[in-house]
Formats: sequence, C-alpha cells, structure tokens
Amino acid sequence: MYDEQAFDSWSPAAEWVAPQPAPVAAPETVRLCRDLAGAIGADGFGLFFTAAQGESRRLAPVFDSAFPGVSSFSRALSARTADGFARRVAQAATPLWWRGPNASCFLDAGARGWAAEVPSPLADAPMAGSCGIVFPVAQENGRAGAVAFCGDDLALDEQGLCAAHARCHALFSEVARQRPLAGAALPSMSKREIECLRLTANGFTSDEIAAALGLSVHTANQYLTSSAHKLNAVNRIHAVAKALRAGLID
Repeated sequence: MYDEQAFDSWSPAAEWVAPQPAPVAAPETVRLCRDLAGAIGADGFGLFFTAAQGESRRLAPVFDSAFPGVSSFSRALSARTADGFARRVAQAATPLWWRGPNASCFLDAGARGWAAEVPSPLADAPMAGSCGIVFPVAQENGRAGAVAFCGDDLALDEQGLCAAHARCHALFSEVARQRPLAGAALPSMSKREIECLRLTANGFTSDEIAAALGLSVHTANQYLTSSAHKLNAVNRIHAVAKALRAGLID
C-alpha cells in the first residue's frame, strides 16, 4: 500500500515501487545488496534489468543505495546516453570494471583475469572520479540484468570477485521472482506528457511546468493526469517512478 503522506514529502530523486500481486520483500533484498556492497568496499550500488528499446539497450533501475529513491549512480547508468555501455553489459558474461582518473587498480592480478576493464560510464556524472564494477546476471529464461557497485575503496581478489558475482546472481534471481515479466507493452505517451513527467522528476511544480512549456496550469495538470492514467499510476509521483523504471524519462 502507498503512504500518501510520504508522497507529499517527495523529492526529485524519489522513486516508489508499484504494488505487486503478492508481498514483495524489497527492503530485505536491498539490505542484502547493501551488505554485499559493504563487503567489497563500495559506497553505492544498484540492481538493474536490461531493457530493449528497438536497437538500443537500457539498464532499467530496480533499486539502489538511495532506496526508495533513485541515486545519481543509477541515473548515470540508466541514461539514454549510456546505451553503448548497456549493450556491452548485455553481451558480457564476466564482470566489467573501471577506475577513476587518478585511481589505482582495485582488483588483484587473479581477479583481473576474470574481469574486463572498460572506460568509465560515469564520465558526465557527479561521481565521475569513482571506480566501479558491474556484474552481468541472467536467468535461464533469458531475463537479464546487472548489479553495479561504485566507490573509492573497492577491493576484490579473485575469490572475492567470484563470490560477489555468485551473490549477485542469487539477488537477481530473487528480484526477478518477485517481479514477473510484464506482458503488456509500454503505453503510447505524447511528447507533452513525457515533457511534463520529466520536469516533475526534476522537481518542477505545476506552475513551473506550465511556465517552462508555455501552457496553462490547467493544461499542464491535464497532461500529468493523462500520463498517470496511461501508466496505471496512483498519482503523478508514482507515474514519474514508473516512467523512470520503464526508461521513458531519464
């Protein structure tokens, strides 16, 4: 159930999980991922599904270290401009790692034999100098995703790398079990509806959205109401969360 009082205190980063047919132990799964992050020296983490959009690939965030919000780390990895990185993650079977501009290698020699170094996908993000690692994960039914970590104190040897990847697979399997594949396609959204949702995600009020887009406040609210209806959301905040998760907005 949603807490309407909590919605009133929403911040631009907040993301809320849609109600599920059965109880979802999301906080417990987040705790397990947080424990893993602590074990490898990571400051931030995120779990993602791999989403296809035509020929493009996106990493769709499920939860991260800002739960129930959306961290800047998740936003960077799920941005439309990160399509190349998402495609590489989707094709990989072994971990992908990167280091900050002035950082030393956080994997020992043995671990580097089981992982591939890639250019940092955080170049334009607030944590551009952070090191990071992404563990590709998948199920036998073809559903795929990734568990990612970042931080300046990451440290992994070969045994730790293999153990972390195994734990990531277990976490992903549990999350995938909690969230069955949706059979319906994404709704058709107008340009104005997307613009209004994007501005709402950036913290704009209805008055500010109307001024930015040259609309009346009434019309801006109509677009937001329409987008919430199309996304089967309880209100505009829930609509923003669903749009972020579906890759409709960054």
